[in-house]
Amino acid sequence: MTRASDDSSFEVVELCAGAGGQALGLDRAGFKHRLAVELDVNAFQTLRTNIPGQIEINEEKRDIVQQGDVADPAVFDPEEHHEVALLAGGVPCPPFTIAGKQLGASDERDLFAWAVEQVDKVRPRALMLENVRGLSLPRFSGYRQYVLDRLAEFKYVAEWRLLNACDYGVPQLRPRFVLVAMQEEDAKYFKWPEPVAEQLTVSAAIADLMGADGWEGLEQWIEDADKIGPTIVGGSKKHGGADLGPTRAKRAWAELSVDAMGLADAPPASDARFKTEKNQAPGPKLTNEMVARIQGWLPGYEWTFTGRKTTRYRQIGNAFPPPVAEAVGTAIMRALKHEGETVSREISSHDPVYKVLRELGGYVPAEVIIKRAKLRNGVAELEERIAQLRRDFHVPHESASDSTLTYRLGEFKAFVGQEDHDRHEKFSQNRAKIS
Repeated sequence: MTRASDDSSFEVVELCAGAGGQALGLDRAGFKHRLAVELDVNAFQTLRTNIPGQIEINEEKRDIVQQGDVADPAVFDPEEHHEVALLAGGVPCPPFTIAGKQLGASDERDLFAWAVEQVDKVRPRALMLENVRGLSLPRFSGYRQYVLDRLAEFKYVAEWRLLNACDYGVPQLRPRFVLVAMQEEDAKYFKWPEPVAEQLTVSAAIADLMGADGWEGLEQWIEDADKIGPTIVGGSKKHGGADLGPTRAKRAWAELSVDAMGLADAPPASDARFKTEKNQAPGPKLTNEMVARIQGWLPGYEWTFTGRKTTRYRQIGNAFPPPVAEAVGTAIMRALKHEGETVSREISSHDPVYKVLRELGGYVPAEVIIKRAKLRNGVAELEERIAQLRRDFHVPHESASDSTLTYRLGEFKAFVGQEDHDRHEKFSQNRAKIS
């Protein structure tokens, strides 16, 4: 990897590192990896290939890249990385994805809340976590509010932002929901990265690869694919194979004259023909090398993916695009160096009912919640929000002496490190399917 600077004081510990999209981007932003942890053995092999070497911790030489469950203290001990510059990660997406069941805190793969708890143990100068767009939806407003409140308790200033990869030089939409938190003295210098002046299209990114074997139809294909592509979907061990996504995504790829039903082993031959008969494929299939370009591994972002064809595709398709990670990482680096003008930041609120219940404590009458949370639709809206909160929190209710219904914010269901949490048994049972 080529580092923008070699200042060893800016070290990063990366949790759930995947195949290295975030790792490469942060490296280019100037961060030096102290540790990168990944559960999936295929992604681990890719990481180890690209991030070789060891680091000394407690007078012991250890590999920078470690494989295993990041919540296992034998794999990751937060006390060994106290006051690292950046704690980062791309914790599992399935608990929040729109295409899934959105189990959130009840999903054994959920590590978002756990990762936030590590902030108080590691005390990094900055935190950066990314996930799918689904986490930004109203379904998870209480979950997000819990995260913000916990970070505030730890004396960190936190903010969420939905970023589209196409705004940072990646030729696909790929929205990602990013959380950045910093200690107060650094947070006032943090500014979210500005979008690039001109977006990169699919054909501009991969035309040289598509025409590598002299395909005669290249010129027309370049015109057809001169657009931003839909989001690449990597799938998981439970669902998804080596194709470019669900039905809607396949239709969108067809509009770019790309056959999304699988992957090619090589670019189209010089005399390859498409669209010549009814029901034929709309165009050529992409190779893994082309998919990597579309995911942000552009010229200059050198990376080696290991494993068989489908495992390589899955690693690429589930990655955080390196240019997006680089853009956010560069913004964090500038803030840590106190570069630029300071900015004021308003404290954001995501779930007013959660905040009322948390601030008042105990059982709170429904009419008090409605008034303080400013719910326009009264009881109906309150019941809807309570039902939503109950997916991630225990919210018991009682009837007061005057028959008024009261509610109390109970325990958060998510795994945050509890030894007796049912996450351990579920994780053990389903480990082979978790990705």
